[in-house]
Amino acid sequence: MEIIKKIAPVFLIMLTILACKDEAEKVPEPIVLTPEEIAVNKVKDSLYNAYIEEEAAKKTHQEIKEALKKKGYKTFDFVDEKTQDTILMQQYFIAFLKSGAIRGQNEEEALDLQEQHLEYLGKMYEEGHADISGPFGDDTDFRGITIYNVPTKKMAERLANDDPMVKAKRLEVEVHPWWAAKGYHLR
Repeated sequence: MEIIKKIAPVFLIMLTILACKDEAEKVPEPIVLTPEEIAVNKVKDSLYNAYIEEEAAKKTHQEIKEALKKKGYKTFDFVDEKTQDTILMQQYFIAFLKSGAIRGQNEEEALDLQEQHLEYLGKMYEEGHADISGPFGDDTDFRGITIYNVPTKKMAERLANDDPMVKAKRLEVEVHPWWAAKGYHLR
């Protein structure tokens, strides 16, 4: 009986150690997300990050207006009659992309130009020169638009004409001044 009393605590300690070891070795199964869930999470993360950045960088209406003026942008205040809110309007430049004179590239050349075109537009967006770009949904000579966020028409024309599709004369551009409320989003 005395042997059992001496061995029992050792046995209990060993049992506890083994139980803990089993728990430590149990690895939880990984959470597997569908591609759709991954895409939704990325959008949620980017929206959250954009919100945090926007909140941290909030400036007054006057500060924004003065900063734009220093950079050469044209602006004006618009008072909404219904809400009495003062809205800062900024001049942007909209480039209409139209079919160019040389549209006879073979399929490989056309695909390569399209890849360069999309890469260029992505670069313009990343650098803050373009706010939105996209093709039209019908088959006319008007192929798409890009809205440039630059202070002058000359700058917008230079950027639009540097597009590889325009340089290859597959597209041509027509640039017009365009006014929009600063900071408003498409709905």
